Amino acid sequence: MSTATVDTTGLAHGPSHDDHSHDDGTGHASDVAGLDEHGGAHGDAHGGHQTATGVSNEKLGMWVFLGSECLLFGALISTYLVYKGRSVSGPQPKQIFDIPYTSLSSFVLLMSSLTMVLALSACRRGDGPRTRIWLAVTALLGSIFIGGQVYEFTSFIREGLTIKTNLFGSSFFVLTGFHGVHVTLGILMLLTLTLLSWRGKVGQHNAEVIEIVGLYWHFVDVVWIVIFTVVYLIK
Repeated sequence: MSTATVDTTGLAHGPSHDDHSHDDGTGHASDVAGLDEHGGAHGDAHGGHQTATGVSNEKLGMWVFLGSECLLFGALISTYLVYKGRSVSGPQPKQIFDIPYTSLSSFVLLMSSLTMVLALSACRRGDGPRTRIWLAVTALLGSIFIGGQVYEFTSFIREGLTIKTNLFGSSFFVLTGFHGVHVTLGILMLLTLTLLSWRGKVGQHNAEVIEIVGLYWHFVDVVWIVIFTVVYLIK
């Protein structure tokens, strides 16, 4: 009789243990589902478009593009160095270069990197008016640099140096002119960002757009430092 009682008690407790295990499994699954849902929402809000490196696709694309541009400018600078001093006719660098004038123009371009940083900082703070001001100032400084380069080119042409005059003229105009095209494209990007910011399409919620354009702008500034040193300062 006692055995039957024990068995009955065991049976009575058995389902209770199974139900407890089932409840634990369900609770655990719910917790996992909750974590997955939270993680998915977190990823969508903060890094849904990011790569495995933690960098967004757009920023990674810009870095890849700038890497290819490094190779291109490296080839152009190397070509200039190879042909430098091999011209047998026409004006030579020391005869036409105005180092003080080009130094001032270079300083203006380098200062535009500072205003670009200020524009990004203002955008991240949510300060739209200052963002547009600094973007416009950056575009203005870039335009001053391009204007100075155009003046320099025209003065060289008046002195008899063209892209067809000699090897120096060919390599010089191709290298500096190609950089000038890049600066001009950067100015157009800056003006576009200024307009988009004014319309409310660029702001604190997508400040990375300004950061990506800033990467490009800093790149053309750094490249000009190299070009200015190699072309104008090294004898």
